[in-house]
Amino acid sequence: MTQPEALQSLLESVAAGAITPDAALNKLKHFAFEPVGEFAKIDHHRTLRTGFPEVIWGLGKTPEQIVQIMAAMRASHPVVMATRIEPNVYAQLVAQIPEVYYYPAARICTLTTAKGDWAKPSAKGDRSSETPSYPGTISILSAGTADLPVAEEAAVTAELCGFNVLRLWDVGVAGIHRLLDNRWAIAQANVLIVVAGMEGALPSVVAGLADCPVIAVPTSIGYGASFGGLAALLTMLNSCAAGVGVVNIDNGFGAAILAGQILRTGVKLSQV
Repeated sequence: MTQPEALQSLLESVAAGAITPDAALNKLKHFAFEPVGEFAKIDHHRTLRTGFPEVIWGLGKTPEQIVQIMAAMRASHPVVMATRIEPNVYAQLVAQIPEVYYYPAARICTLTTAKGDWAKPSAKGDRSSETPSYPGTISILSAGTADLPVAEEAAVTAELCGFNVLRLWDVGVAGIHRLLDNRWAIAQANVLIVVAGMEGALPSVVAGLADCPVIAVPTSIGYGASFGGLAALLTMLNSCAAGVGVVNIDNGFGAAILAGQILRTGVKLSQV
């Protein structure tokens, strides 16, 4: 049975009273995917199951594959997002889909089908002027300037998913006064994402000052003994501060989604 036939059968069952709308919704959560060529299957109903849509991992895909996936997704998603897009790949994407927008610091491409330009940054370079879809604030701190690509990946991902983001860059422990002078950013946060390379000490320090969850993101920035971010990862995993969770090396995207799930869970609990 094809997907359209299965959907038709499900809708007929609801209309006939053979299945409840709630049961049908549960079936739909595990229902739809769309093949793209021989290389991809788009999970259109991921939002129903998880609260967040499928996102294209750009690294390792050819520009032609990304174009085909974006073209297939745009009919069903208000915003299509692709991560780890390098400038030369973006140049090839925009040549074929002129509406594609690029966040160079985050290495993220978006294609919006929603009304207006909400997926484009404001003149300040972010979406702080837009109304967030969810309450709460995700504060994102980076230890150094070299950590910004990962930190911006987290920030842009969170904003595109409808969350309010506060950025605080270059506040690593090598100049601890820079962090202490900005304790207000920690105090205002409902979830903190802390991005650091080298020895990765910043999340432990921040967690000792915070009353909310801290998501630590190790980056691959550092000298040879950092082993491509492994040293920072182990430091964060061995944090003596409570309330620190750690994602994989350079995984700004995963940190943003985790922060979003924490805030969304808080909203659901407030409605019980």
